[in-house]
Amino acid sequence: MKSQDTPFEGGPMDGRVLPVLVGPTGHPPKTYRIPVPDAAGGPPTVLVYRRVPRGHSRRLGITQGWKYLFDPAGGRGGRPRWPWSKPRPSGGSQPDTTAGRSPGDTQE
Repeated sequence: MKSQDTPFEGGPMDGRVLPVLVGPTGHPPKTYRIPVPDAAGGPPTVLVYRRVPRGHSRRLGITQGWKYLFDPAGGRGGRPRWPWSKPRPSGGSQPDTTAGRSPGDTQE
């Protein structure tokens, strides 16, 4: 397998450069999870890093490489969002579609 030296920014891994395995497209994974064992023998703490572009070329805007930024929330936002999927519920109220109609009106 091929690997690429990738820098880490923020969190406990700040300033370190680690070899990260790349996929068939030549990109490292979008999230990098590092389990850190607990000293008291409890469940391990998981550090989550997100892949971001390291820089872009001037003329064409091509990505010059990747780096990992620390994600303190460690959210699980890795679910694919397909164009035909329903949007996630926002928790807000539904818009009123009956505005401007009188109670006796019917839809045609």
